[in-house]
Amino acid sequence: MFTKLIACYLSNKDGATAIEYGLIAAGIAVAISAAVFALGGDINELFGRVSTELDAAGT
Repeated sequence: MFTKLIACYLSNKDGATAIEYGLIAAGIAVAISAAVFALGGDINELFGRVSTELDAAGT
């Protein structure tokens, strides 16, 4: 009986799937963080230019 329980536990793949999805989510989070870090200055500059243009157009 105990060996059947161990065999059933070892053949269960549900935990592996959850871990794989967790690793995929972690990889996506790292990629987003890297993109924000790499492009953060450029995006900030873009919004600064847009803000300046909107201020100039409003006066």
